[in-house]
Amino acid sequence: MAHAVAPSGALAAGRGLLLRDALHGFAGALFAAFVFFACFAFSDTSPYDVIAIPTIVLWLCLGLRLHRGLVPLIGLLLLYLTAIIAALLPYLNEDFPVTWTIQLVYLCITGVFFAMFFADDTDARMDLALRAYTASCIVSAVAGIVGYLDLLGIEDLFYRYGRASGTFQDPNVFGSFLTLGALYLMHALLTGTARRPVLSLAGLLVILTGIFLSFSRGSWGGTVVAVTIMVVSVYAASESAQLRRRIVLLTLATLGLGLVAIAGLFCLEPVRQMFETRAALTQDYDEGETGRFGNQLRGIPMLMERPFGMGPMHWRLFFGLEPHNSYIGSFANGGWLGGAVFILLVCTTTYVGFRLLIRPSPFARHAQIVWPALFMFFLQAFQIDIEKWRHVYMMLGMVWALEAARLSRQMRRPAGKGRPEAGAGETVRS
Repeated sequence: MAHAVAPSGALAAGRGLLLRDALHGFAGALFAAFVFFACFAFSDTSPYDVIAIPTIVLWLCLGLRLHRGLVPLIGLLLLYLTAIIAALLPYLNEDFPVTWTIQLVYLCITGVFFAMFFADDTDARMDLALRAYTASCIVSAVAGIVGYLDLLGIEDLFYRYGRASGTFQDPNVFGSFLTLGALYLMHALLTGTARRPVLSLAGLLVILTGIFLSFSRGSWGGTVVAVTIMVVSVYAASESAQLRRRIVLLTLATLGLGLVAIAGLFCLEPVRQMFETRAALTQDYDEGETGRFGNQLRGIPMLMERPFGMGPMHWRLFFGLEPHNSYIGSFANGGWLGGAVFILLVCTTTYVGFRLLIRPSPFARHAQIVWPALFMFFLQAFQIDIEKWRHVYMMLGMVWALEAARLSRQMRRPAGKGRPEAGAGETVRS
């Protein structure tokens, strides 16, 4: 009788393993789709938002851990939201500020989810996300190029204000969104890890063309800064003279191909005219007392007199425009506490990001890709509002997850007589 039960128990265990593997496979595919849909931002609600809740719930059920290294991020986000909600209280009867605040809470939740998700099985999950994100960039860039060249003959599809907008409402968001995909492909080409170098190079050129046709000054400058940080960090981390020569040669080759592509685009009269307009340091809406910068100068003294700020999304009621500066906007939306916490979040993340680049670790490769892209957004925050950009919260979670994974590995690594190193990254089950 015992011999008859044993095979039955083994069969049940085998079925359980198959079911578990199938569930994890489905969850992985759902997560990849979640990241891929980040590029579809035609409206405030996108496929990304529809798939977000089932993805987060499923992975929480499968088991995610809250690492001690993530506590600073979560604490700062909670403080930031507390300040925003406190500033919202006098305006609960106004629909738009309430909706904006709810959306901000949701985005912060996605940021925490990404941090928890990437903190375990980091390499595999980061690779999955970056591949999905890069595919998303290529799709959006192709749409932007097609729309700009009017190949479909449909006015305003993938094209706005005389600039490529891809699958986004705003060309500025479109151009900046593409930067991480460009960094991923360029990093693979520089380090020789691209499985299909020709396709990777083609994808890179498509993405760079999309960034250029967005005619976003912030995206242009931010991409240059991000690429520079990435290339320098890869070069500095390499101990091989051959790899360093490869990095220099491929960087110059990519730059040359990019210049050739831009020269080809300049053959089109609309491209040349738009470039001459957008290449100026300031635009008409930037200048004057009622321009972007004038509003900021007039608004700062007002914020100094308001400890609780103006209330979420109330800056526009005073000046008719958004602040176009996330640092000023954080003080306007969340008061002194909200502004201080936002700046502290940026500063601590910047410290963590550059430390990930400098300190040798198994997670440096992904840090070389993700951190320069997020740092670019922190710089862009001086001239645009990034608080509602979905992909910024994903990158924020990625950077902190890499730090949590590094701390956890440091704890597991023996130090002295087999004891874990000090400053270990403890974890608790969620």
